[in-house]
Amino acid sequence: MVRVVRAARPVPVAAVLSVFRRGGGDPTSRRDDTGLWFAWRTPDGPVTLRLTAPRAVAEEVTVQAWGSGASWMLEQVPALLGEADDPSGFDAGHHRLVAEEWRRHPGWRVPRSGLVVQNLVASVIEQKVTGKEAFAGYRRLVRRFGEPAPGPGEAMRLVVPPTPAGWAAVPSWEWLAAGVDPGRSRTVAAAVRYAGRLEECASMPRDAAHARLTALPGIGRWTWAEVAQRALGLADEVSFGDYHVAKDIGWALTGTPVDDDGLAELLEPWAGHRYRVQRLLELGGHHRPRRGPRMSTPTHLPVRGR
Repeated sequence: MVRVVRAARPVPVAAVLSVFRRGGGDPTSRRDDTGLWFAWRTPDGPVTLRLTAPRAVAEEVTVQAWGSGASWMLEQVPALLGEADDPSGFDAGHHRLVAEEWRRHPGWRVPRSGLVVQNLVASVIEQKVTGKEAFAGYRRLVRRFGEPAPGPGEAMRLVVPPTPAGWAAVPSWEWLAAGVDPGRSRTVAAAVRYAGRLEECASMPRDAAHARLTALPGIGRWTWAEVAQRALGLADEVSFGDYHVAKDIGWALTGTPVDDDGLAELLEPWAGHRYRVQRLLELGGHHRPRRGPRMSTPTHLPVRGR
């Protein structure tokens, strides 16, 4: 199936969709000479998605989709490209650096995939660990328990994440071998039991969606924000609780790292668009200098009993 999306503004496709790539070697995404590819799990089933554009920044994007989830996903594509995001009221001029990045990325918008469960599972796996460890664990689990992507996705070795039932059936030793502790694996197993109710969050008002998601055990402020940014396209949901975000934004805007309270104060002038500021600074590569030893990734793995 094919759809051509004519956007209301020139779309920097790679910049908008980069947030959906879960680290290097992510088996659910790939970029090649023909465009950007994704293998995702929609409420209607698996889909392979390819987005191509004549230029890096273009008003017209051609989208092809294969699999039982193709029709569902093609309906979401304008929002996926950020067409549902409204930046009116965003005043970048409160800080020189934010204004500079807004000038550099005028067509960037907050994307909205509508895929709540898929983004929730990945975000839970990323809780409280280094990005390297989280991406490696997610990669291992998806490859082991997912399924080959439909259409040309299989030849590209793309893998669709497991179904909710598939995530619930992952054995405890496989979670541990992927570096995911029992607390996080229990959170995933509990959440996917309500997959249908969670997917409904994509069409709910922000406060109702927030209440439903955070009522689940193990889903707090940080995880909510990570899902809200990607699945719901909410421009004000900052990654409070992240190991790096507050420090990096504080350093970028003031020259000094801050904590979450300091970050909330710094971003107050952009209320309603605080995640927009976060992502623009990330796209601009504004990270504080890393000093001292890096957080180590655990090297021990559990041994499965006989």
